[in-house]
Amino acid sequence: MSGSKIFVDTNILIYLLQGDLTITEILEGKELFISVITELELQTIPNLSSSQLNSIKQLIADCQIIGLLEGVKSKAIEIRKFEKLKLPDAIIAASAAHCIMPLFTADKGFKKLSSVDVVLYESSE
Repeated sequence: MSGSKIFVDTNILIYLLQGDLTITEILEGKELFISVITELELQTIPNLSSSQLNSIKQLIADCQIIGLLEGVKSKAIEIRKFEKLKLPDAIIAASAAHCIMPLFTADKGFKKLSSVDVVLYESSE
């Protein structure tokens, strides 16, 4: 993946936190952008130890977080209505579109999107 900026879905950061070497290599030296939804999803993973939560918070601090800006909300509504994604996924996709970046994800549900550029990661696991 070229460029120094990348918009990542929650699952990509989970793979990163789990030590996925391919993801680590892809994201190395990149400026990471995430949706506020990803920020919330990461911090509410069930049964996190305090050390895991600290690692997550450290990772989040290194990311640019895209909030629920008017443009993001409008795009999320459009995606939800016409592409039938769940609301959190629609917000994540809309955030990537707002930043004019492809969404890097392992979630095959995003493949059906016609209004957002998606780069699908297929784990070897």
